[in-house]
Amino acid sequence: MSANKKNPTIYDVAEYSGKSISTVSRALNSPEKVSVETRHKVFAAIDALGFVPKAEARARALRQNGRIGVITPFFTAPSFVQRLRGLAGELSKKNYDLVIYTVDSADRLQSYLSSLPLTGNLDGLVIMSLPVEDTYVSQLLKHNLPTVLIEFPNTRLNSVEIDDVAGGRMVAEYLVTKGHRRIAFLGDTDLPEYAIHPVSLRLVGFRHGLQKAGIVLEDEFVRLAPYTMEQTRQVAIEILNTANPPTAVFAATDFQALSVIKVAHQLGVRIPEQLAVIGFDDLDMAEYADLTTVRQHLDESGRLAIEILLAHIADNSRPVQHINLPLVIVERLTA
Repeated sequence: MSANKKNPTIYDVAEYSGKSISTVSRALNSPEKVSVETRHKVFAAIDALGFVPKAEARARALRQNGRIGVITPFFTAPSFVQRLRGLAGELSKKNYDLVIYTVDSADRLQSYLSSLPLTGNLDGLVIMSLPVEDTYVSQLLKHNLPTVLIEFPNTRLNSVEIDDVAGGRMVAEYLVTKGHRRIAFLGDTDLPEYAIHPVSLRLVGFRHGLQKAGIVLEDEFVRLAPYTMEQTRQVAIEILNTANPPTAVFAATDFQALSVIKVAHQLGVRIPEQLAVIGFDDLDMAEYADLTTVRQHLDESGRLAIEILLAHIADNSRPVQHINLPLVIVERLTA
């Protein structure tokens, strides 16, 4: 069969891919329920034939508003909620609906990246804090789906990012300037393999900043814990109960910094006189807790992503944009 046949149908896709019609339908509607090999064959056939599902094409023609998709992990984590708030706030001013695709596995991420560019059901896509392989970047470009990446830069796609290494270095310099020499680092460990790992980059920058000041970050003071209040609490207790405890703790997220502060209060450790605590993110709760932290403009990153995306939807000839948001230490009462 010729790949140039006009108005290809699902039957053509089934014949071209060597799969049943039900398998093709499942690959389109629930791609995570078919094997990776089958999914690749079906989408390769769809791509070669230029097939557009009738239901998707009809829905696209009839709807009054455009549709922007957001692929995101950790939907309930505070930092992601704030990014989505900025994104949704900017989009609410426009005639676009927001469709959120949550990722809980590498396979689901791949299924979204495989299927969404082909269906023609989205006008634009934002991918938050997830890695995108070059194969999928090529697919997004081939099918002219305007895309903005948040926290994961790629030279061929628009992006909004921060320099996590520089952020860690800023914290080291700040604490050293305050006179601290015994400093601990607390980060989270339960990031899945399909997500990016900014905490590790913050630790790299932190180490570099301390080394520049002639300070070695001792192994016993580099502690990692799952991203839960209780697990962080246990690690904080261990750190503060050592024979010679640190005088400062850099928690790679505000959420964990607040756990350290709670433990310090329970142990009768005065903040910041006996223990300085600094976080990273500047979540809403950080201001309420008077937490010193690194602000990374979470709401602004979402707002900018939508601004860039809509500009490229309006004019797909615009050059690719890469925005690096500045980081700043917000000094409050904990460090």
